[in-house]
Parts: sequence; structure tokens; C-alpha cells
Amino acid sequence: MINQKQIANDLGISVATVSNALTGKGRVSEDVIRLVTSRAEELGYFPSAAGRALKTGRSGILGLVMPDITKPVFPKFAEGVEAEAEKCGFGILIANSRSTEEGQTKAIKQLIQRGVDGIIVLPQRRTAPNINRVPYATASTASDPNNTVAANHTQGGQLAAHALLDLGHRNFLLLGSDALSPVQKDRIEGMIEVLNGAAQYEVCWVSESFPDLVQKNQDGVTAILTTSDLLALRAVTEAERSGLKCPEAISVMGFDDLPLATAVRPTLSTIVPDTTELARRLVAYLDAAIRQEPTLPTPSIVDMTIVLRESTGPVATQFPNPTRR
Repeated sequence: MINQKQIANDLGISVATVSNALTGKGRVSEDVIRLVTSRAEELGYFPSAAGRALKTGRSGILGLVMPDITKPVFPKFAEGVEAEAEKCGFGILIANSRSTEEGQTKAIKQLIQRGVDGIIVLPQRRTAPNINRVPYATASTASDPNNTVAANHTQGGQLAAHALLDLGHRNFLLLGSDALSPVQKDRIEGMIEVLNGAAQYEVCWVSESFPDLVQKNQDGVTAILTTSDLLALRAVTEAERSGLKCPEAISVMGFDDLPLATAVRPTLSTIVPDTTELARRLVAYLDAAIRQEPTLPTPSIVDMTIVLRESTGPVATQFPNPTRR
């Protein structure tokens, strides 16, 4: 059976040095670490997670609690957390809240029972995770007092509004799907901050009803800003079905830069959250908390960027829409 003693004998070093090289503990040079890990890989040796946990009191696993793993916005974020965790020597266990506070509480409890070293939570709206047995970090909105790292949703909404104002649009429809969502409210508020005094706008929450886009266009609307790519794709589809060409008659802006944004025609202009930086800061905070560093990173906000594609364009001087009279 291959073990650390065999690696030590092969390399002429102590078992303690092999252990430190494989676990990142103690003072071991980079050259020795490379030598030990290379030999371990050649022999097909992998340290026992259970054994490491007994020695260090840590499992080397982080928990990630997601609100709803079926929503397409979350896989990219989870991938980023996994990549950053691996750099710090952690694996990831993902738990699904199933869009309820009860599900969130259950997911956190199960992760703690499985011995995770710390937990990252994307909390259900208006909830504060109750975690006291392990360190945790939350990715919430900037207005959440429990937030560790937040995407700057308000700034993202501002980017969207500025971009279409720059294209000459002065009559907007702002579409959201959930008026109770703090994330969507922040995005809409960012749009309104820019549009106030610069353009006409109307806010519509489609949980109540989807607007008649032909009528809106006839009333002068030339630009639609949405709180998600899925909502933007629906707006593009409804517009095209009604005879409104996008972007000739009406421009549409999405939010989140989902893979679908470039898989459709017209390709979707959208606001892009920096999920890589969000993941990096969350894992860095949790890693510091687990190692009990005296000073932890302060709560922070990560700005977004914008990408303009085919669904947005300059406002038309004359409306090409044949349904407009």
C-alpha cells in the first residue's frame, strides 16, 4: 500500500516533510513541494481527507448554499467559487435552498453536519443566515447589513441607462419580474437615478402582466431596460412576434450575460457581473476566517461592466415599424 513513508524513503526525506509538503503546513520550500507532489502523482498517492481532518481538525471542504440551482444565473458563479477554493486547497459541496428560507436553513445544517470548514451563502431575500458553528460569508446586496461581498447592482443599472441614453433614446420601459427582489429593485433604482430628468420612463413588473410592446412603441418607447437576460429575451421575442424589429424599432438591454445572450439573434446587449472577482473575494474572506487571521477583509462591492451587441442601436429618426401610424 502506497503511503507517505514510501514517498519519504524514495526521496530521502522525513515523513513529516512529506506531510507538510502535501498539506501546506510547516516550512517547506517550493522545490521540495514540487518534488513531493510529483512523486506522489507518479505513485498514484492521494492524501486521505479523513486522515487530514483528524490531524488538522479541518475537512478541507467549503459549503456553498445556492438559492435555486435550476436558475441559469448561478452555475457560472458556482464554477468561479470552485476554482478559487481549489487555489486555497479547498473542495466544494453545493447545497440547494430550493427558493425557501426553510430550505436554506436545512441546507446550512446539512453542510455543518458533513463537517465543512466554512460556508458561502447566497441568502434568500430578506433573510439573515443563522450560522455560529463555522465561519461563513454572504454574497448579498450592498444594502444588506450582513453582506460580505456584493455585486454592484445599482451601478449595473446605471450603466444600462447611460448606454442607451448615449445612443439617443429618450423614452424607456423598465422591466422587472419580481418587485420584492432586492437585487432587481437595486437594478431598477440604478436605471431611474440616471434617467430622472434626462428621459421619460415607466417601470413595469411582469409578475403582474407583460406589457403590450406595440402600444408602448406607438406611445414613443424606443428602449427597454430589463433586470435579467431571460426577461430581455422574452421582450425581444414578444417584440419580433408583434412586428417590432430589434433594434431598428426598439432596443433591448439584458442583465447577467447568460450563455443564451450570444446564442440568439439578435445577440443580447447586457450588463456583466464580475463573478470571478466576487468568488475570489468570498473565498479569500472565508479562508482568512478559517485560519483565524486577526484582521478579516471588510465588506466590499464589485462593479459590473457592459457589453453592447445586436439588440441595441441608435434611436431611429423615423420609425421603421410598419405597425406604427
